Amino acid sequence: MSIPILMYHQIDLPAPRGSRFRGLTVHPSSFRRQMSWMQRLGYQGLGMRDLMPFLTGERRGKVFGITFDDGFRNVHQHALPVLRQLGFTSTNYFVANHLGGGNFWDAEKGVPFSPLMSLAQMREWAQAGQEVGSHTLDHVHLPELLPAEARGQIVTSRAMLENAIDGPVTAFCYPYGHYAPEHVQMIRDAGYLNATTVERGLAGADDNLFELPRVGIWRTTHMLRFFQKCLTRHEDRRRG
Repeated sequence: MSIPILMYHQIDLPAPRGSRFRGLTVHPSSFRRQMSWMQRLGYQGLGMRDLMPFLTGERRGKVFGITFDDGFRNVHQHALPVLRQLGFTSTNYFVANHLGGGNFWDAEKGVPFSPLMSLAQMREWAQAGQEVGSHTLDHVHLPELLPAEARGQIVTSRAMLENAIDGPVTAFCYPYGHYAPEHVQMIRDAGYLNATTVERGLAGADDNLFELPRVGIWRTTHMLRFFQKCLTRHEDRRRG
């Protein structure tokens, strides 16, 4: 069984033409259209927590994963109402030390500033049945850190987020998709149950639950391409 795990970043009006990484922002109407069509086709959108039984083969059904990287405020504003309306769940990976801040990691690339969810908004997200996952404390390149520093980013972010929402945090996402085998083991040891990458493709029974591929959805992903990405059994796998 092959399952698409969709990867989104921002759901908002696109930045002005010429802006760096403009393609990472999906228009709210496009997101609503994508989710509505998947429901019409009989698919249920699930966060990683709810997707786990399908990934392990314990359950079967027409499902797909929905993930958001970074915890942007516009996802709370534009995506949450759609998810609520359709009865879908999703996972948002938060940068634990920077709730209420912004995408500082993009500044040197010339990407426009975009605010992140506040603590209160993250709690609203969780209370609405959506999942809170970890994207480390500071959106770091894990391979560039000493082992103790990397472990701290992984372990402490989970503890902080769990304390903030008074609930379990079991999903992790590698910032930038950068990691090494030792980081996979750190994530296991820290008590997470799964981790997603930027490897392209559908998730299958043979995939390591701590190195799950995803399907990137961009501003320019029109509906035909969206269906091709989500419903084609084998998509080219390469780092994105």
